Amino acid sequence: MSLFYKLAISMGFVVLCSNYLVQFPINYYGLSEILTYGAFSYPVTFLITDLANRAYGTFVARKIVYIGFFTGIILTLLISTNFTDVISLRIAVGSGVAFFIAQNLDIKVFDKLRKMSWYIAPLLSSILGSIVDTFLFFSIAFYATEIPWLSLALGDLTVKLFIAISMLVPFRLLLSSIRDFSETKS
Repeated sequence: MSLFYKLAISMGFVVLCSNYLVQFPINYYGLSEILTYGAFSYPVTFLITDLANRAYGTFVARKIVYIGFFTGIILTLLISTNFTDVISLRIAVGSGVAFFIAQNLDIKVFDKLRKMSWYIAPLLSSILGSIVDTFLFFSIAFYATEIPWLSLALGDLTVKLFIAISMLVPFRLLLSSIRDFSETKS
């Protein structure tokens, strides 16, 4: 199976898992109002996008995002959306909007920074994408509800930023097994 298909399948799977897990707050250590389980899986989407961008360029990276978007949203609607629950529907809509905008921002920023040190592009694009994604998602999904969305968003973002930094390790390890798209362009 080619890298493209591995990345596309991984993207859809991570989006589905994250959309499901965001519905569950962490009920330990007083974290129930500041953190959900989705915060731990979602940052992997930026790793996938950045690997696709590095290996194939922006056009193919966007294809991976579109595949992940449609696969993730369709499976989320089928598997984890309760159509009688407005919050569940808002989670699906918020997830789709936030994912689409944040991932495309990640692609744009990564591409602008790709010639800098190996870690600059994935780190900065993931951080900016995480900030945009978090506040779009939580405001669409939970604004004007009894759910403490702002504290959840801040807790979520804190974990996402930590994981964005941690994702530099697998990015660097996988970087040696892929060829940089920009080196083949000329």
